[in-house]
Amino acid sequence: MAKSDNVGFGVSGCDFVFRPRLIVMAFLFIVSACASSSPSHYSRASETPRPNVIVIVVDDLGYNDLSAYGGRIQTPNIDRLAAGGVRMTSGYVTAAVCAPSRAAILSGRQQTRFGFEFNPVGRDEIGGMSLEETTIAETMRAAGYRTGMIGKWHVGQADGFRPLDRGFDRFFGILGGATPYMTSIENDDLHVVTAEDSYITRDRLPIFDQDIRVNPDDYLTDLLTTRAIEFMEHSQTRSFFLYLAYTAPHTPLQAPARYLERTPAEASDGERVYAAMVMSLDDGIGRLTDYLRNTGQFDNTLIIFVSDNGCPSYVSCSNGPLNAWKGYPWEGGIRVPYIVSWPDRISPSASDAPVSSLDIAATAAAAARVHHPGAEGVNLVESLEAPGSVQSERTLFWRMGPTRVVRSGRWKLVTVNRSAAAGGGDELERSRIPDGMSANASALGQWIFLYDLSSDPAERFDVAARHPEVVAALQQQWEDWNLRNVEPQWTSRRIVRGTVNGSRIELFN
Repeated sequence: MAKSDNVGFGVSGCDFVFRPRLIVMAFLFIVSACASSSPSHYSRASETPRPNVIVIVVDDLGYNDLSAYGGRIQTPNIDRLAAGGVRMTSGYVTAAVCAPSRAAILSGRQQTRFGFEFNPVGRDEIGGMSLEETTIAETMRAAGYRTGMIGKWHVGQADGFRPLDRGFDRFFGILGGATPYMTSIENDDLHVVTAEDSYITRDRLPIFDQDIRVNPDDYLTDLLTTRAIEFMEHSQTRSFFLYLAYTAPHTPLQAPARYLERTPAEASDGERVYAAMVMSLDDGIGRLTDYLRNTGQFDNTLIIFVSDNGCPSYVSCSNGPLNAWKGYPWEGGIRVPYIVSWPDRISPSASDAPVSSLDIAATAAAAARVHHPGAEGVNLVESLEAPGSVQSERTLFWRMGPTRVVRSGRWKLVTVNRSAAAGGGDELERSRIPDGMSANASALGQWIFLYDLSSDPAERFDVAARHPEVVAALQQQWEDWNLRNVEPQWTSRRIVRGTVNGSRIELFN
């Protein structure tokens, strides 16, 4: 496995680590200075204003949770966004868990290129996303955009790794993975307790306004929308880039009475609280897009909506008809709701061509008429403007410890550890493992599954034995891709065991 020449956070390496990034940022500053005498225009010769760009990342939302994707929860505002834009039905993220997925979105590069392979459980305060990586916020700010980050960060809590250090002018939200939505639960409110709740407290995971710790009483999803609109209101003099990372519908499962009133009374508490949380998210998208429409900005605003991974098995959500859950390399863990809207440039449609969350940074930078350093994705706007240019044969890759995944056209190859023990059904059995323990291939060996997604999108039927030549070709493609990856910055702290299609499997998250 090839290692990067520039990896690590050691003091002795600081001089070497920071110089390449400073050179990149100096270049971006020069580009942006040459690009415009006015921050809202690309050049003197062009009077076409550059668009605002909003990236909305939601947390643990299931593929089948939105009515736009056939789900049971009515989400009219997200549906309207999808109907006026492009609803991707084969949209993928680069990891099946939160933090690595977000590192790829923010950097525009596969997180395994710089070692952010696992969730930083217990290591949040000692580092974060490599400082060699240029964030899309840094690129957009250098291009003259005002940049805001509202919501969940989860890619570094230590000094130097926080949003205000990584290209954002404005930050309101949390540095870690979750926080309570409510400071108190009243009689008509609902809190459905999960095993994670004892760790998710405001003391451990506080809310910050810039770098000041605060503790507001407002329902968090509503508050994040309010702060996002305030950011837009203060960005009237130039184009803005907003990274709005809602914590909903991640645990804790909490909802106020005003949203619960809209859920079916006969449903279980788990179903009601989850639906209420998704409805609050939908209301927020509605407030956001209404503000843009009312101020005449909607048509020239690029909005990308995506979930960071699939929904987990321990809440009342749905990834159907896809197989498995958050944490799994099957479609239910990595294939997510994905919507792109820009009325001035993109005609409404639906697309089943594979797209990646890596495309977000490349697309945002292209909209700003600049280049994002190291971007591995494609410009979706350009692709969507030219019908047929989004290639259905595109090849996507994943590495999550010993788990290896390739999707190429109709074929998907999954290589995953065998396990001797597992929880019942499809439930994950999760346990902590000691820090420093490497995530290796199991002594029991590995399963190699091949699926034909064109006829089996639910990944129920393994056809590896019937197509050994396809297996061999995809394995070689993965090996070639993996040459540019590096060793993890930290080891996994969580091992999970479960059962998929009757096979006992082991995963590292």
